[in-house]
Amino acid sequence: MTLGELRPGERARVLSIGTQGAMRQRILDMGITSKVEIQLIKVAPLGDPLDLSLRGYNLSLRRHDAALIEVEKL
Repeated sequence: MTLGELRPGERARVLSIGTQGAMRQRILDMGITSKVEIQLIKVAPLGDPLDLSLRGYNLSLRRHDAALIEVEKL
């Protein structure tokens, strides 16, 4: 499953990032790395962006970018 498929309140662990190059580096720079735990806090009214909690901070991420991140539910 991907990060974009989570529902608000669900937690997941990152398995892999399904992109290369600059986009992959951007995602890694935001702190989304393998094995990090992420919780989906809420989704904006029109469905984009997603509000995530990881590593002690909140992060907003576009649904398109979240679809590139493979996770397993906890």
